[in-house]
Amino acid sequence: MSTLAPRENPALIGHEAAEAALAAAARAGRLHHAWLLTGPPGIGKATLAFRFARWLLAGMEDGPGLFVAESNPVFRRVASGGHADLLALSPNTGEKGKRQMIRVDEVRGLRGFMSLTPAEGGFRVVVLDEPETMDAAGQNAILKTLEEPPARAVLLLACSAPGRLLPTIRSRVRRLELQPLAEPVMAGWLAAAMPDMAGADRAMLARLSGGAPGRALALAEGEGLAMARLAEEALGGVAGSRALALAEAVAGRDVGPMVTFFALLRAALAAGVRQAALGGAAPSWLGSRPIAEWGEIWGRLGTHAAAAEKLSLDRKQAVLVALGWLR
Repeated sequence: MSTLAPRENPALIGHEAAEAALAAAARAGRLHHAWLLTGPPGIGKATLAFRFARWLLAGMEDGPGLFVAESNPVFRRVASGGHADLLALSPNTGEKGKRQMIRVDEVRGLRGFMSLTPAEGGFRVVVLDEPETMDAAGQNAILKTLEEPPARAVLLLACSAPGRLLPTIRSRVRRLELQPLAEPVMAGWLAAAMPDMAGADRAMLARLSGGAPGRALALAEGEGLAMARLAEEALGGVAGSRALALAEAVAGRDVGPMVTFFALLRAALAAGVRQAALGGAAPSWLGSRPIAEWGEIWGRLGTHAAAAEKLSLDRKQAVLVALGWLR
């Protein structure tokens, strides 16, 4: 199943309450000039931002939620990036797929765009995806627009890490937090989206994604399921030839699988500790050492993974070091 870019995606899974809040504010004439859409990666923040932008630009049509039909010319122009009243900025993709940042020179042009009279008589809309990647200069440039917002202009910030934004930005926007999808909703969506996938694999995706459809898709399309199984095996302790084979499988041909492996390893470790703390059935590997030690290893794995990626360390050796800590 291919993953559509947020601006092309006609479907938003869940988040009916968030849609209703945006629609109600617009229809009542109390639309705030800037909205901060927050929630974990893959939850649908950017998809909601473009969905709302389409609906505003299409004239706030009556219907379910913020729905705009794919046959509508506004939908097609937003999807292609050809609507005169919409500007979207996101981090550039650098070498080897690494995300970069929204540049300050791009941000400085926002105020001029938002101050123009809407070409089609409605709104001017700006979508900032991952605004937390802006540096201090970029964030200060946004502040100038927030302090004196132009009329008939809306700024939508789809942000996974709002704590990385300046407090003065957070105080001038209306925050709308998207919650992880409930397990039955995820299960139903995965069954419809991936009918040919084994039920056990879909159940694993639902668990690993944390209620975020985009995360589930990313794991399904890459080597996420394979890396998750290797992470679970690693937590049980591996040595000798099996450790070498596991490290080779993770190292792969590029850095992507290793990054996924370490992320899933830490997530599984944290989930096991949290489950034990809540009095649930703890995984068997958890009893091999004190909880405090597992917490220390969790932090050490994060630092180690970041260094391995940033410094381009030998991936196989990086995994072997981590496996040694887990034995």
